[in-house]
Amino acid sequence: MANPSCSLWIFVARPDTSFLLQTIPHLVKVHNFPFEERVLAVDTAPLMGDKVTRPHIGTMQELRECTQKLLQAGVVDRVVDINYDANYHKQVYRKHFGTPIRFTHNYKGYPILGSIFSIEECKSDYMLHFDSDMLMFQQPNHNWIEEAVKLMAENPQMMFVRPLAGPPTNQPKSEPFDIFKTFGSRVYLIDCKRFDKFLPIPVLWRSYNTKWMNNLPAQLKTVLSNLAGKGKLDSWEIMVTQKLEQTDYFRANLTNSAAWTLHPKDRSPAFIQALPNIIARIEAGDFPPQQAGEYDLIPEAWY
Repeated sequence: MANPSCSLWIFVARPDTSFLLQTIPHLVKVHNFPFEERVLAVDTAPLMGDKVTRPHIGTMQELRECTQKLLQAGVVDRVVDINYDANYHKQVYRKHFGTPIRFTHNYKGYPILGSIFSIEECKSDYMLHFDSDMLMFQQPNHNWIEEAVKLMAENPQMMFVRPLAGPPTNQPKSEPFDIFKTFGSRVYLIDCKRFDKFLPIPVLWRSYNTKWMNNLPAQLKTVLSNLAGKGKLDSWEIMVTQKLEQTDYFRANLTNSAAWTLHPKDRSPAFIQALPNIIARIEAGDFPPQQAGEYDLIPEAWY
């Protein structure tokens, strides 16, 4: 039997223009994996929620120029726009949620339709998703994706897999992975056919200012939201987490210290300036002692 295929999908949007020309080549390089496709999914929707206040928001033209550079350099194979066609939106939401929902993004401005689009449009057996701001280390002789695929084959309830979160501490783990009933959307590997069995996912809404509305069933809140165009759609992460809690499925974090990820929250000019050096250090497996075991990058430790 042939080895299963895997594609890499990375979200990009206007707030990412100040760093994606550094982070995306880095992510492709450290993986050193024969992906069937490396795809950038471009969010062309107007910014909303907390995305509006992000520093260094580029124009759509600047974002397009960045993605073209990555395409021309052979870093990625394809650049696609998230499909916001109304019929497509309705069709995939019906599959993933069991009902159409008016909103394409959650209340913070995160592209829920974009998450679904990547999964639906992936043609490989497996899909690896990364947000464009993530950083990662992998030992040159190691392959965390192969390890994850093998573990998924052995564990039918393993729905999502990701590498170790944060650089390792000095306390080695005896098990190959830790089990979680929560989901994180920044990095995840899925078996696409297995994910289909996971559907539909429950629709969740944030609390309303009008208190009595909070007691309404979620289905009715969805109907009212579709009619009125109001309501705060909760995070896809929270909805997926609730589905994990309702089923035997789980998320696995690999414990192997040969591959680990870091999430930078900082977007300051100091971070952008320090980023090439941070990437070089991570690729060499070097990190400040206080970063060990911490998933979010600690700015003062690095620059």
